[in-house]
Amino acid sequence: MTETLTSARKGPAKATSVVVFLHGYGADGSDLLGLADPLAPHLPQTAFYAPDAPEPSRNNPMGNQWFPIPWLDGSSEADARSSMGRSVTLLDDFLDRVLADEGLTPERMVLVGFSQGTMMALHVAPRRAQAVAGIVGFSGRLLSPETLAEEARVKPPVLLIHGDKDEMVPFDDMALAGQTLQEAGFTVYGHVMEGTGHGIAPDGLSVALAFLRERLPD
Repeated sequence: MTETLTSARKGPAKATSVVVFLHGYGADGSDLLGLADPLAPHLPQTAFYAPDAPEPSRNNPMGNQWFPIPWLDGSSEADARSSMGRSVTLLDDFLDRVLADEGLTPERMVLVGFSQGTMMALHVAPRRAQAVAGIVGFSGRLLSPETLAEEARVKPPVLLIHGDKDEMVPFDDMALAGQTLQEAGFTVYGHVMEGTGHGIAPDGLSVALAFLRERLPD
């Protein structure tokens, strides 16, 4: 049997755009799919998906991971690279399947990641054959920054949002990601959630909504 990611869906039966939420380490799709509830009234023609990462989390067996994190769970760097490669392929296939199911083209899709989900979004979307409408990255970092300029096939606009009190993914990673993306030719926007730790504050969600409405007009 071919391995695929599974996801719940929220939104109208016939959507004209789609948002895909990518959850963080040790969570699952349901953790982020709830964000569809405050966003949907402002994006009434949008379908929302939130796939579960393919592996049980080594630190939280009730949740999932896109790849293990050696300094958190004692895995090896080789384990992390192998798992990430698998997750990249599965996520890429999932995005294609969602677009086909919805009858939409990539410019009608935005990826919204949190933490490890942001890492996946920033890695996968630039390496796809066709650009999505945009990427929103909460509280994450850019993986393999040294290969981005060479490997990027498309350059969708990116909105980076990060809490300045993040205790899990350092706030400085936002600036590092933004600089690398800009140097590679991406248009990058940023928002600092002041006083916020590793999470999504109301002001960050409002900025993300404005970006979504701009990138996915009805």
